[in-house]
Parts: sequence; structure tokens; C-alpha cells
Amino acid sequence: MIEAQPNRGYQISVNNPWLGYYTPMKISLCVVMDPIDSINIKKDSTFAMLLEAQARGWEVWYAEQQHLFLKDGTVFAQLTRLSVTDAPDGWFQFHEQETRTLDSMDVILMRKDPPFDMEYIYTTYLLEKAEQNGSLVVNSPSALRDCNEKLFTSWFPQCCTPMLVSRQHQQFIEFHQEHQDIILKPLGTMGGASIFRVTPNDPNLNVIIETLTDNGTSFAMAQKFIPEISAGDKRILMVGGEPVPYALARIPKEGETRGNLAAGGTGKGVALSKRDLWIAEQVAPELERRGILFAGLDVIGDYLTEINVTSPTCIRELDKLYNLNISALLMDKIEKQIRQ
Repeated sequence: MIEAQPNRGYQISVNNPWLGYYTPMKISLCVVMDPIDSINIKKDSTFAMLLEAQARGWEVWYAEQQHLFLKDGTVFAQLTRLSVTDAPDGWFQFHEQETRTLDSMDVILMRKDPPFDMEYIYTTYLLEKAEQNGSLVVNSPSALRDCNEKLFTSWFPQCCTPMLVSRQHQQFIEFHQEHQDIILKPLGTMGGASIFRVTPNDPNLNVIIETLTDNGTSFAMAQKFIPEISAGDKRILMVGGEPVPYALARIPKEGETRGNLAAGGTGKGVALSKRDLWIAEQVAPELERRGILFAGLDVIGDYLTEINVTSPTCIRELDKLYNLNISALLMDKIEKQIRQ
């Protein structure tokens, strides 16, 4: 488990458990994200990362998906140099613009939120070209494509509640008959969108299955309902395969079964339990193998329910609750990997 680091400024000489004493590198960083003028800086983990990179003296460049292009086998980006300020009335400033090869960046943060559609997949192909030419992409483009945030949990059945992924209506009926109280959800959404709880004798079961599977043409997931959701859906942040020692438990509002903050849940800080640490230990080697430096494990009760690899959040909330600097842990890992 990561030893929690207090919020700190960047030092000229840093004593770090992974790196020892070292002097800062001049690192160029490109962030690929949603429009920065649309974010909520109080909750945005990408913004926390940018603040930390800037504090270290790194050169920060900004791009959206539309600014990437490939020409004659080389990936380019229309980049804008970016500076950020932790102020609600003007948190960013754009500077000069340049068109550069994407692999001229030391590190690329892929922080575009879902939907995970074909445009997202095409973007990972472009990022993979830069990765092949020496840029560090966080997280690895192949992992972003391969690790569906709901399906990826099936790599760790010892950590999960009973689940089913299928298109077949009757299989969902039988799963409901077996477990009585279940969750049904699509595979490609975020923020609690289109998640249904189906209790015994629910008259809406058939129409929910038809809707989520688009009448048998799309895969959907069913999971046995975990009543411990009342105590919160814990987001455990993994940095370089190690868990931050505290999680944000997202507690559903009254009358809800979804703890997602986007669905009206409230966040409460909690220390990781022994079971949480065991789940993190089970998942960590596969994250490392796939090049996933930053991930968010969702745990309800004793069970792993999702593994978020696209744009995990909750940095700012945990930093504030426990006086941490989780972005510093991530940037330390990035710098170590670049040095290697």
C-alpha cells in the first residue's frame, strides 16, 4: 500500500521512497481531455494532475480528440500550451499554439471521459503510435481498448459477486430467478447511467432486459445485488499498482441504489479494510502488466464491481479529506518510468 503523502509543493531535491534523492526533470506533458472550460475544478482529477505537473516545472500542453491527426504514418497534434490556477473564476489560460508530432511529448495523459465509442477507439490507435515511438501514455492505449471497466472485473472472479454478461433474454430471466435481487446495466456508460435494480416480482424485468440488450443485439451485465451499497460504493485509487490508503465511499441518496456522485450520491472518506487491500493485491499485477498506472477500483461491501481505467476520479475529494497529494504519487511514478 502507498504511504500517504501530505499535500506539498515541488522541491528542488526530493526524498522519495521510489526514487531516492533526485533533481527534477524537464518533462513535456500533453493532456488529451474534454474541453477544459467545461470541467468542475473542485472534483476534476485531471485538473489536479495538471496542477501538480505545473508545480514541478513540467511543460504542459493541451489537446482534445479533434486536435490529433495522422499523416503519412506519423501522428501529429495541434497543441496549445496551458497554464492552470486553482481559482474558480478562471482556472486555465491558453498560450501559444504549435503543431508537433505527438511522440515529441515525454508523457501523454489520456483523460477523455467516456462514452467509449469508436471515436475513442480510433484515438487510442493514434496514441499507440506515439507510445511505440517512445512517449509514455497513461494509461496504455491497448489497455484502454481491452479493459472494459465492467467486463474487466471478470478477470478476478475471486473478488466478485455472481455476474452474467449476455445478449440472451432468457439467461437474464434465469439469473434473476436464481438471485432474486439483481443489478442490470450496460457495459459502456459511466456515472451510474442506465443502471437498474430488479427486485423479486418486478413487473419491469422484461422491458429492462429488452432495453439494455436492444432486443438481443447488445451485451449487457447482471450482478447479484449487494445490500452493503447502503454504506457506500468505495472508489479505491491505484497508483502504479499500489492502493491509496483511503477510499471515497459514495453513499446513495435516499430512495436510490446508485452511489455515483453524478447520480446524487454523497462522498465520505474511509480507510481501506483488510478485504479492500486484498482486492487491490489481487488486481495490481494485472494492472502493472497492462501498463495501467492509474486506476479506480469500485468496491461494494466485499466485492469488486468495476475497474475504471479511462478517466478515474476522486483525487480532489480524497486530497481534501486527508491532506494528500495523490497526483504527486502519480507524477513520481511517471517520472520514474521516463527515467528508466
